Amino acid sequence: MRRKKPLTPPSRWLRIKLVRSPVGCPEKQRATVRGLGLRRLNSEVIRPDRPEIWGMIKKIPHLVKVEIVEEK
Repeated sequence: MRRKKPLTPPSRWLRIKLVRSPVGCPEKQRATVRGLGLRRLNSEVIRPDRPEIWGMIKKIPHLVKVEIVEEK
């Protein structure tokens, strides 16, 4: 079995803020909001700048606001 490379710490981070309520949205979009760690309106999380996170953001661009942060 091949060993995976250890993850290097990201140089950039994303500050993601929930600006619209997911009430009334499809269940998949609500699950994406929860998967990002957003719980309430105006809650913010800081996540690494990775393709997986961007994929989640692209599913719900109408609900979130994203800022790029250079250092955590």
